[in-house]
Amino acid sequence: MSNVHVVNHPLVQHKLTLMRSKTASTNSFRRLLNELSMLMTYEVTRDMPMQDLVVETPLETMTGKVIDGKKLVFVSILRAGNGILDGMLSVVPGARVGHIGLYRDPKTLTAVEYYFKMPPEMHERDAIVVDPMLATGHSAIAAIDRLKECNPKSIKFVCLLTCPEGLAAMEKAHPDVPIYTAAIDRQLNDHGYILPGLGDAGDRIFGTQ
Repeated sequence: MSNVHVVNHPLVQHKLTLMRSKTASTNSFRRLLNELSMLMTYEVTRDMPMQDLVVETPLETMTGKVIDGKKLVFVSILRAGNGILDGMLSVVPGARVGHIGLYRDPKTLTAVEYYFKMPPEMHERDAIVVDPMLATGHSAIAAIDRLKECNPKSIKFVCLLTCPEGLAAMEKAHPDVPIYTAAIDRQLNDHGYILPGLGDAGDRIFGTQ
């Protein structure tokens, strides 16, 4: 799919492999996720618009390029999306943050919304939706459905892992949304988990399992 971007930088792949290990502690998993999120931010913001800024160097005046971080919104799909936020905000500290609270119904695997909060004037902002896993795609699709009601200038989706089923679902529902991921794994199991995957990202981030 032309709108799927696999971030295959050696550092990204190295940290992802360490995160996959079932022996990785909560502290280690969280730290690696923070570092990996920073690295992925460089890729997903590669085409951000820039503007001129006149600065005084120690030697002379020059015109350099800067981004307007306040026009960027990181949208976290709760709760696991919050694990990606810190790394991204360390790279773009001026970005605003939105939250979409969704949980997956264990019987139907469909997404149920319980919280939604975005910065004002979304029509002037570029949105980057973050969630560690794009599995069935139900949560991501529901989040983007809701986000589009705010009419942001653009939307991108960032995840650590995905699979063919999740990509197909997103392509069908939101073909206009580029997807950035560190890996496309083999398949989903009967419970909607990615194989080989890394387990439940939220539980591993927050140590709740």
